[in-house]
Amino acid sequence: MDATYLLNSCWVLVASALVFMMQAGFACCESGFSRGKNACNIWLKNLCDFCVGAIVYYFIGFGIMYGKDFHGLFGISGFFNPLGQDLPVWETCKAINVSPHIYLLFQTMFCATTATIISGSVAERFRFDTYLIVSAVMTGLVYPVVGHWVWGGGWLGNIGFVDFAGSGAVHMVGGFAAFVCAALVGPRMGKYDDSGNVHAIPGHNIPMAMLGGFILWAGWYGFNPGSELAFDETTIYTTITTTMCGAAGGLAALFCTWVKYKKPDPTLAMNGALAGLVASCSAVNELTVFGSVIVGIICGIIFPFSVEFFDKKLKIDDPAGAISLHGTNGILGVILAGFFAKDSGLFYGHGAARLGAHLIGLVAIAAWVLGSVFIMVFILKKTMGIRVKEQVELDGLDAHEHAMAAYVM
Repeated sequence: MDATYLLNSCWVLVASALVFMMQAGFACCESGFSRGKNACNIWLKNLCDFCVGAIVYYFIGFGIMYGKDFHGLFGISGFFNPLGQDLPVWETCKAINVSPHIYLLFQTMFCATTATIISGSVAERFRFDTYLIVSAVMTGLVYPVVGHWVWGGGWLGNIGFVDFAGSGAVHMVGGFAAFVCAALVGPRMGKYDDSGNVHAIPGHNIPMAMLGGFILWAGWYGFNPGSELAFDETTIYTTITTTMCGAAGGLAALFCTWVKYKKPDPTLAMNGALAGLVASCSAVNELTVFGSVIVGIICGIIFPFSVEFFDKKLKIDDPAGAISLHGTNGILGVILAGFFAKDSGLFYGHGAARLGAHLIGLVAIAAWVLGSVFIMVFILKKTMGIRVKEQVELDGLDAHEHAMAAYVM
């Protein structure tokens, strides 16, 4: 085997493992921000997102995303046995000198991550059996269609939409889907009173949630540098811009909320760091170090206001802040790339072509995800149901849906 082939394949394998560990990070965050009576349910959902996603994506989703292009909309080949078929993407693997098997593995991790974003927004009241269907549709259809548009030879990539590691293709998709699911399932009991006043429902383990944030940040060193799909100078460079976006976002959220609420909030600081990381994905390979700091600051400041907007104005109950973290900051990542990407951004004298393509992509992705997920969840709501019964929610999903408790006294 060629040494470069081995090096690239080994690196992307390591990156895949790092992205896989983000499932644990999501589970820690969601569980920590929720009540202990639902912890087992939350961890199982995050496990099943990957298990369901890996199988559905292999047999269906990968073909839609990377199969033979149909008018720029979706792939029409590569189903059931993608590795055994002649797909354009395998020629790409040869060109970049990486194993097709490892490439498929890396893309599977991205797909499962997208589906997992929903879990945090519907925590503590969504039926487990229905959730598995949502996960399957997300990984088999909703995400792969956008993935084809952006990375699989589809129309968005062809008009100049560039999304290096998925601010739009991953985080916007997951965030918008989370918004629809949370809106249709409704808020947790006791979250809002009859007058619409907000009553906070504290999480049961803030250190666990913070640990989840650290795990997610570590996973981002697979998510962003791994997206180069090779071990080269770009891979190394993106580790720095990724770090700067996260660090600047964390400090911006810390000081912004310190002024606003008079106390430094560890959860908002951590989520501010993750907000910067989400936004970094779109152009992390093209941001300067200074640009990455600016992107992180913008996202860290906007994040807490986004949480308040959805929580207080729209009355959308999102225990883990997934809508703001991934949806809002996915949007910011896509837009800010049009300004701060040094190779084609507006602030570097390259005109507004990329920004225009990104705005078109933003609208298109929003329309597809919001529309398709609404139809899916609305049908599920009217048929098998999406919300647990009142007594189940009061007692906790762990006891009724899984016949166990996370913490035994």
